[in-house]
Amino acid sequence: MTLRLFALLMGLLAGHAHAAGWDVAELMKTLATNGGGRVRFVETRHLAILDQPLRTTGELVYHAPARLERHTETPVRESMVLDGDTLTLTRDGKTHSLRLRDYPEIAALIASIRATLAGDRKTLERSYALSLSGSATQWSLELLPSDPAVAKVVLRISISGSRGEVRGVDILQADGDRSEMRIEPVLR
Repeated sequence: MTLRLFALLMGLLAGHAHAAGWDVAELMKTLATNGGGRVRFVETRHLAILDQPLRTTGELVYHAPARLERHTETPVRESMVLDGDTLTLTRDGKTHSLRLRDYPEIAALIASIRATLAGDRKTLERSYALSLSGSATQWSLELLPSDPAVAKVVLRISISGSRGEVRGVDILQADGDRSEMRIEPVLR
């Protein structure tokens, strides 16, 4: 009986020590090992100008560290490709490109996703205060704008996942609009 109790206590202490070691640095280290991948997504946007939420589906493609693609399939086919500092939008056969350096607030919002995927804590901390909760198998990273210009656009970004995989991105904008994206595990 005493041996079982001792083993149980040691297991609990070991689990606590492991959980105590799970912090933003560990999460970033884990995410940084992600070389990229292709995933399916479902996003629900709640916009003040619409009576009903807008549901979009499609595919995300990430090539570490700087290329992120979003290919929307429904309700309208379109693609956004972020490659370095260039964002290219294609819809209805028309393509528009812009340089992120010309739109710093948009750049900070996009950087929140790309830097998280790359495990780039330095880039995240340029515009956000970071707060991590949960464990390695079920974590949530809260990004609160520390840059006043970014705070005019976004109030909070919550990114959730398991180990080195992002499974959800929730964004609350300063105007009250919000989006909730659910991401399926990596397609191999």
